[in-house]
Amino acid sequence: MHYLTIFIIAVGLSFDTFAVSVSSGIILPRITFREGLRIAIVMAFFQALMPLLGWTVGQSIESWAKDFDHWIAFILLAGLGIKMIYESFSKEEDNRLNPLELKVRISMAIATSIDALLVGFSFAFLEYKILYSTIIIGSVTFLVSMLGLLFGKKVGSRLGKRMEIVGGIILIVIGLKILLEHMMPAL
Repeated sequence: MHYLTIFIIAVGLSFDTFAVSVSSGIILPRITFREGLRIAIVMAFFQALMPLLGWTVGQSIESWAKDFDHWIAFILLAGLGIKMIYESFSKEEDNRLNPLELKVRISMAIATSIDALLVGFSFAFLEYKILYSTIIIGSVTFLVSMLGLLFGKKVGSRLGKRMEIVGGIILIVIGLKILLEHMMPAL
């Protein structure tokens, strides 16, 4: 068992989670520790769940998921980013994207953990112990999410309400990055 390898994979998988958490901290500058826990737990749960699902399903679905994972992540992240930018111009505070809403948290979590599904496929073939792998991935993601929320909260409160636009742009860029990484080999 290569625990260091799994830790490095977990860190790599959590980069998107960090960016999404920073965005959430920006639009929720008064977020409490308890509210941050709600976001981080959902992010960590899905980031740990996806490798488990990938490991369970195995190679039969790998080729299909590999063909569409980048599109799903792009649509979810870009959609959330566009909505965040649009709502930053709204005068009504109640219409803004709210990462504390369960559907928003789940959308962010799924979008940032789709690549982890494919990692799970590889774990099945590399004979990694999936329980330890999911615990490491979930723990790293939880910590990274909490740090991202804190960073976003600090930056957002200093730079003002319009930082929500930056958060939206971050989400769109992450979606584009995922899409381009998967499309480049096809070119």
